[in-house]
Amino acid sequence: MSRLLNEQEIQILKSHGCTAEDWTAINVDEEFSPKYIHNVEFYGEVTLGSFNKNVEVSQGFYKHSGIRNATLRNCSIGDDCLIENIGSYINNYIIGNDCIITNVSVIETTEGATYGEGNIISVLNEVGDGNVMLFHGLTSQVAALMVKYEKDAEFTQAIRSMISNEIAQKVQDCGFIGDRVKIVNTTEITNSIITEDCEVSGAIRIADCTIQSIPEANVYIGGGVICENSIVFDGSSIIDNAKIENCFVGEACKIASGFSAENSLFFANSYMANGESCAAFCGPFSASHHKSSLLIGCEYSFYNAGSATNFSNHAYKMGPMHYGTLERGVKTASGSYILMPAKIGQFSVCFGKIMYHPDTRKLPFSYLMAYGDDMILVPGRNLTTVGLYRDIRKWPKRDKRPSGGRRSIINFDWLSPFSVGRIMTAKRTLEDLRRVSGDNVQSYNYHDYVIKSSSLHKGIKYYDIALRIFMGAVMKRHRLEYPQTEVGKGKWSDLSGLLIPESEELRIVEGIKNGTIATTKDIRNEFKTAHNNYAEYRWAWSYRLLCEYYGVEEVTEEVAAKIHEDYITARRAWIAEIRKDAEREYELGDVDENTYQDFLQQLDKEVDFENQKLYM
Repeated sequence: MSRLLNEQEIQILKSHGCTAEDWTAINVDEEFSPKYIHNVEFYGEVTLGSFNKNVEVSQGFYKHSGIRNATLRNCSIGDDCLIENIGSYINNYIIGNDCIITNVSVIETTEGATYGEGNIISVLNEVGDGNVMLFHGLTSQVAALMVKYEKDAEFTQAIRSMISNEIAQKVQDCGFIGDRVKIVNTTEITNSIITEDCEVSGAIRIADCTIQSIPEANVYIGGGVICENSIVFDGSSIIDNAKIENCFVGEACKIASGFSAENSLFFANSYMANGESCAAFCGPFSASHHKSSLLIGCEYSFYNAGSATNFSNHAYKMGPMHYGTLERGVKTASGSYILMPAKIGQFSVCFGKIMYHPDTRKLPFSYLMAYGDDMILVPGRNLTTVGLYRDIRKWPKRDKRPSGGRRSIINFDWLSPFSVGRIMTAKRTLEDLRRVSGDNVQSYNYHDYVIKSSSLHKGIKYYDIALRIFMGAVMKRHRLEYPQTEVGKGKWSDLSGLLIPESEELRIVEGIKNGTIATTKDIRNEFKTAHNNYAEYRWAWSYRLLCEYYGVEEVTEEVAAKIHEDYITARRAWIAEIRKDAEREYELGDVDENTYQDFLQQLDKEVDFENQKLYM
């Protein structure tokens, strides 16, 4: 319950150097005491809570809650806040309980504030008309749909209307700062929402933003940061003079060390430092650590950018309109350059200046190497490297998101119907090249790339090893029975971390268009359902592969035994190749003895998983 100030309280406030435009416009909590209010100017309608507690402003350093040296206009202040040394004013803001707001120049909401929601940005095509609408519920999957189907006018209109309606239902005239928020030594906060448990320390400007957290994963905005027209989500941090504009920063992301980003998306555990991005779609676990690295006009996931990585999206006088896709798990070596448009197949590694607009989606796990004008492709090479072995094991361990803050879905399967479908295509592609050109040649041509004869033969071998590993692994994960669903038997997609049958993806798109999927929560639930059914959908796809590969109409116990035998043989061959790769690196002197031996011991333990059943 709130009440008006009594005359005695007004006199005490005046004696403390306080003034008011209208003392009758100030409402206070029943337990309010003016004891801890000093040098405050009140304008408009102001509501004050009670100030009874000491608050910890730094470890072991406590000050009593209260308001000192501030100007407040049209504000509501919760219980036990410490607000002091506000250089200009706090205007049109609701502030929750137990907040610390000190040494801040201005906090203000102006007319028409949208808090960064509803902002449409151009991702991939830097000069496009805009394809992703930012809002607090954006996930990597929803964003991937917006980008993938941006040319579908009906879909784009439907999803934008859906989001706009949801924003309109909750938009408020006043800015909001939630409970237990700490804002210190910050210059400007304008037209922004900062939810519970967030901390802003030393930022220069936060304008037209929503900073949203959950108790298990607060958001931290640090020194020198400028954040404009953006949304920042659970567990993320933006620190060390980073600058972001028109961006979405998803769960557990980190942007640091002067990184600058414009019109870009960052999802689920992405890490960006030192470099810059523009019109970039950075899906889960995208990482760029180095100076001079520019991520521009491209879609990434599980990506690692080497130092001085650069992408070119210009079309001469037509402007920066080109864009590309680096599928899951791609790496670019130091000094890499890729000319857009380009599409790089999953888990590939790029070296040098990659020209001629490559499309290697049909040859995943490859090395692309440029030596001057010579473009070399080594198909399947990355299947047998220490780097891949380490990567596929590290990502699940590095998911920093709490269980209650995992809106973007991540399926960590590196061998899946999506990737193995591409592996099957790759194997056939290489076999066709060999059949057409024969075995007695030194090299083969694949578009503008050269594949050495030895690389082609090894590629076929590596792809077949991967096929047999996948088939055996699936058999270990599912009962031997005929598939109970038709869903999953066709093509698959990787929607920025979610592995989903194309039929389900298209069903969701149609549902959005015809209105049967009516809210963004419904969209997320559809994706969650598809993810929960992944094992069954994968089995439906894999059963057909098993029959095709082994030339049978039904997978019997006898066939299953053969699949398992081939799985063990293939897996041991795979581990042997990875061991060779580790030995090569050790012999180069790049790895110390202890690290090398620890890695070999890890490989030795792989045999323990060969006969392990993974289903009940």
